[in-house]
Amino acid sequence: MNTDYDVITVGGGLGGSALAKMLAEKRLRVLVVERESRFADRVRGEWIAPWGVAEAQKVGIYATLLDKCAHQSPYFSTPAMGPPRDLRATTPQKLPALTLYHPAMQEAVLEAARSAGAEIWRGATVRNLSAGAPPAVAIERDGQVRELTARFVVGADGRNSSARAWGGFATRRGQPKLLGAGVLLENLSVADDVSVSLLNPFLGRDALIFPQGGGRVRAYLMYEATLPRLQGSDDIGRFVEECVKTGLAPETYAGARPAGPLASFDMTEGWVEHPYRAGVALLGDAAGSSDPTWGQGLSLTLRDVRVLSDHLLETDDWERAGHGYAQARDAYFKTLITVTDWLFDLLFARGADNDQRRERALPLLVSEPDRMPDHVFSGLDLPCDEMVRRRLFGEI
Repeated sequence: MNTDYDVITVGGGLGGSALAKMLAEKRLRVLVVERESRFADRVRGEWIAPWGVAEAQKVGIYATLLDKCAHQSPYFSTPAMGPPRDLRATTPQKLPALTLYHPAMQEAVLEAARSAGAEIWRGATVRNLSAGAPPAVAIERDGQVRELTARFVVGADGRNSSARAWGGFATRRGQPKLLGAGVLLENLSVADDVSVSLLNPFLGRDALIFPQGGGRVRAYLMYEATLPRLQGSDDIGRFVEECVKTGLAPETYAGARPAGPLASFDMTEGWVEHPYRAGVALLGDAAGSSDPTWGQGLSLTLRDVRVLSDHLLETDDWERAGHGYAQARDAYFKTLITVTDWLFDLLFARGADNDQRRERALPLLVSEPDRMPDHVFSGLDLPCDEMVRRRLFGEI
């Protein structure tokens, strides 16, 4: 098939750039189209679980992340469950989590793709995408629109993906979840090596702190929609107040200064069944975003990159490769949705039945922590069956 490129990625974030790097290293002709000329701070995920760090190693960007933007966070504290957990000793990967500043990560991985030989178009906007043999992408650059063909097109343009709509994929939504607010703060009095999740099931909240070093943290609050939405610089004081009400010590925020915007988002999942058709695959949040409460977005994207690249590089039949990736993605995403739905029902869902479940299950989790499924830290290959569910809910 005679095409302009082998692969075009729509989006130059973590997924699009990491995939481009891997494929360009194998001498494939890759174009990355990124609409932002400069990455700006927005409220997005900035924590990679140990299982995601292992995926970063396999993808070949681990050293780049450590060198350019990442901070090691080996301990994770959930105060109600006891002392901080050493992730290096208690996960199969024997690795710390990583925290990072999202725009710096995007720049680092995009530059890695460029260094590997991928062509990068920044400040360019995809105007349309059409599946087919071959698929085609209409791109506006420098005031002109060009239509380019590729053997394979990857939509890696995030949670509100246009590629998903253009490619004819239907989006499904999960059960309604919490709202999540986040803000970058400086000058916090926190340990640089401990991430914190202060769960408060009685208020239906989770206050989180992910240190990035030197007193800089990304702070989040997951909360029910009954609380007025936290949005904008005028609400930063209220954000801190609500985190303290959730259970974090007031002195944690003494002297804190905002270093980025405060915004809130709906945490409900959205995903595509079988994210491949007719030469177009979806990657990362474009294929399906899990509930961000559990911090799986970056790890999931890295797994998508590894699985899709493995399929493309093992055969010349890229139609078969696309379907193989989609089938694999459906399976591990289903595991993630299943487990995080269980966690949501146990810790946040309202109603008498859920209250009774918490009364039964939470004391057992404190005395027997291994009842808690560990997929969030240890990965999506762990068992996810009825026995796991029943142990979590204290039914056996």
